[in-house]
Amino acid sequence: MIDKKFILILFIGLQFLSCKTGSSKFVSEHSIHQIQLSRVEAMPNLPEPFKIMDFKEMAKKFDALVYDETQTGDYWPLIWTDDSRKNFDQETFGIYTAMGDLRQGPQHNEGIFHESLATVGSVFGATLVGIDKSDQHGKNYVAMLKNYYNSETKWNIVMNNTSPEVAMLGGGYGRDWWYDVYPNVLFYGLANFYPDEKDYNEILRSVADKFYEADAVLAGNYSHSFFDYATLAPQDNWICKQEDAAAGHAYVLYAAYQKFKEPKYLEGAKNALEALLAQEDNRFYEILMPFGAYVAARLNAEQGTDYNYTKILDWTFNGTSVCREGWGVLVGNWNGYDVSGIVGSTVDHGGFGFLMNTYDTMWPLVPMVRYDQRYANAIGKWMLNASNALKLFYPYEMPDQHQSIPELKHHTKGVIAYEGLIKNSHFEQYEQIAAPIAIGDGPHWVEGNPDVSQFSVYGSGHVGIAGAIISKTNVENILQLDVLATDFYREAAFPSYLYYNPNPETKTVTISVGKQSLKIYDAVQRKFLKENVKGDFTFNIPKEHAALLVMVPQTAILLEKNGKLYADDVVIDYRYSEN
Repeated sequence: MIDKKFILILFIGLQFLSCKTGSSKFVSEHSIHQIQLSRVEAMPNLPEPFKIMDFKEMAKKFDALVYDETQTGDYWPLIWTDDSRKNFDQETFGIYTAMGDLRQGPQHNEGIFHESLATVGSVFGATLVGIDKSDQHGKNYVAMLKNYYNSETKWNIVMNNTSPEVAMLGGGYGRDWWYDVYPNVLFYGLANFYPDEKDYNEILRSVADKFYEADAVLAGNYSHSFFDYATLAPQDNWICKQEDAAAGHAYVLYAAYQKFKEPKYLEGAKNALEALLAQEDNRFYEILMPFGAYVAARLNAEQGTDYNYTKILDWTFNGTSVCREGWGVLVGNWNGYDVSGIVGSTVDHGGFGFLMNTYDTMWPLVPMVRYDQRYANAIGKWMLNASNALKLFYPYEMPDQHQSIPELKHHTKGVIAYEGLIKNSHFEQYEQIAAPIAIGDGPHWVEGNPDVSQFSVYGSGHVGIAGAIISKTNVENILQLDVLATDFYREAAFPSYLYYNPNPETKTVTISVGKQSLKIYDAVQRKFLKENVKGDFTFNIPKEHAALLVMVPQTAILLEKNGKLYADDVVIDYRYSEN
């Protein structure tokens, strides 16, 4: 007979062990309160027709074809060598902004007109899906991108072109502030993956220093068209005042702080963000606004600030921008096609969304949820809509009757999408096409540009952002979103994924978690779902709700400190103690 005293001692011992290493006591009384975004609420729960592309595979195919100089056919290859040696004494390369663009290529403008939105963007996108662009076919494309660092102009930041000789040909030298700021955001994102690349750290420091100095000069007033980073003077022209440049400054400066640990960069990030938050009106111009929300969430989570930044998200989505009228996120169904979730003008010709802007908005908003899971439902629902609508830009996914030039789609080789999606054509010759219309601006850029310039090489190169973030699950319309994929310059973290169930009933999702024994934490419910998990893991998501799962090693020691929940000194919930 087993001794009852022994059983009692064993039970007490096991209870003590559970308190030390287990998770039974780390269960919050309530799920975290979800903050709704009205624009997202207006989107359909079940967008139609429904199909999620394989974005990762598309990113790999794009890279394989576009970076192949031996490709043949009309308008190919899309890449060429630039030996002008601007800024750095090295050979670099160009990629067409749009197919057949008459301004570009080795035979035009001495081969120097190419845009970092296309080159840095596509190297970044390929890197995100696991391609090492520092050693590909004997070339270091990462090193070649240093030529966009404009030292010869004394601006000493990364710019959209390598030199001002092509100033009036397009791509920002006209002067347009976002074109000056965003290449640096892209460059910082790329540099996260190549920390040992020669000269990169010096460039990153220089950019951060320039942005810090600019923010000090601006002193909270970002109401300008652009900023001269050589003379450190704000400038104004006919282009909109772009106050959301502050979001780009904040993103770069906080990334610089995380990388270099210099307090002035943290100070600058806060100052820039506060300048954005001080705006009374929506100043969303092109792409930078949502990066402000991400920085605010991280500062609150990591630095103990208390920024109320919901209005930045509203400004991103609502289409209420007062200078670039209607800029935001589209909501609507056009002749049976749900277009909700794509980013662009909500009013231009009834609505005009853009491929690059939609991909790039995913970059800051998905990892934002890791730092502030109160937006899990909103971002999960938006991502479902946006991910579904993106197929409409691709000529082999969109029915021919809804494309401006379906007869030319073979030139894309299946990897180049249209630049935009519009409700009513802005070209007279396509006015008879029923919405939605896959189309592009290229023929408007320069007289004589061919019809194929509606196919956007620059936007298509950013597909790797979606490819890194989005995976499918066993439930067709429940996506697995990797919240770490575009969360750069961060502390250690365990694999974390956002799921959203758009259905009118609870759904059961099965995922594979690998061979290591885990305990699965849901940061939305603020509790552990199961322990000692290996292989396949099955969990339920209530209707129209999100789950944010963190894959915690089974042996991790749990600790609550300053309102955060840690596992082996790694934060797994930044808002654990919030009421």
